[in-house]
Amino acid sequence: MAKTIAEINAKIKKGQVVVVTAEEMIDIVKKKGTKSAAEEVDVVTTGTFGPMCSSGAYLNVGHAKPKIKLGGGSATLNGVEAYAGFAAVDIYIGATALSKDDPKNKVYPGAFSYGGAHVIEELVSGKDIVLEGTAYGTDCYPSKGIKTLINIKDINEAVLFNPRNIYQNYNIAVNLSDKPIYTYMGTLLPKLGNANYCSAGQLSPFLNDPFYRTIGIGTKIFLGGGIGYVAWWGTQHNPSAPRAENGTTLVPAGTAAVIGDLKQMSDKWLKGVSFLGYGVTLSVGIGVPIPILDEEMAKFTAVSDKEITASIVDYSKAYPQGIAESLGRASYAELKSGKIQVQGKEIRTGGISSYVKAKEIAEELKQWISKGKFSLTEPVAFFPGRDSGYKFKPLPIRQPKGGE
Repeated sequence: MAKTIAEINAKIKKGQVVVVTAEEMIDIVKKKGTKSAAEEVDVVTTGTFGPMCSSGAYLNVGHAKPKIKLGGGSATLNGVEAYAGFAAVDIYIGATALSKDDPKNKVYPGAFSYGGAHVIEELVSGKDIVLEGTAYGTDCYPSKGIKTLINIKDINEAVLFNPRNIYQNYNIAVNLSDKPIYTYMGTLLPKLGNANYCSAGQLSPFLNDPFYRTIGIGTKIFLGGGIGYVAWWGTQHNPSAPRAENGTTLVPAGTAAVIGDLKQMSDKWLKGVSFLGYGVTLSVGIGVPIPILDEEMAKFTAVSDKEITASIVDYSKAYPQGIAESLGRASYAELKSGKIQVQGKEIRTGGISSYVKAKEIAEELKQWISKGKFSLTEPVAFFPGRDSGYKFKPLPIRQPKGGE
């Protein structure tokens, strides 16, 4: 029998809701079947914790005396450049922005670097942050410079806003060349020396809702240890990506843009990370509740690591987007075993996302819902689906006319 989100929320309010994690749902469906599981279970919780480069935060730092117009000027936070091209004291700091004062950048860009992600982690942890700004001065905003300490407790707004998070599946990165390469997937050793992957597999949100039936604009989520929302589909959203028979995508596909109050969040679930030779990124903890509306959703949320595969891609080349150019496939069960076979060679694997923390997020979200602290939301609009014609497109390189 089909359920609605309103009916599930009524159960949450009465303390009668049945919530399980996506990991637990696998065994429930195996023992009882999808029909009984759909009748018994109301919500399945998912989780992921890993580097998500397309992340950042916008802040309103408040007006000083005399007032300053940072918009049109410049701003840095702990020496990391923030974007100030908004109004007077609204700024945005991107996770991958690097400190220009970090001497290690001159040796290896990104070698143990400090950047925007670290500023966000320190801000949410309650540390004082050095704000420096310059401006051209106007009659209404006469100040031309400012240097002060700011703290998350004192500024007006601090909002995590990430344009692209929770990728629906991702590549397995390897290196066929004769030298090590340094990537956002970590260091890849030469001649198939290792294979790195980045997904929670069976706990990953979009792998449990492969056709975006319940995750949409307005979906309430666990974000960075607080409550957040899906704001839009994410950049590079690619719902037309090829899929397996169970609905899981075979290459990177759906993404979500997410937003939430940074003042509610925790540095436990927002961590600045540095990758040698690449730079800085932010590891973000996200958990998404999946309402079990019917038997199909019970089936989707019972997908296991052995049923989800990812493409093995050589990152020493301009790595491909398409499935046809991959070096093969491996399941998440194989990846988590510590080794896979590529071109007849057994190579060790490493996950740059944390499955342990993903489990913790799914469990924490489960407790929030079970205790009535977290209700579900109806999406106000759904993401473009596989039949929408919406797909990720590469940048066409065109030369401007009349000059360089």
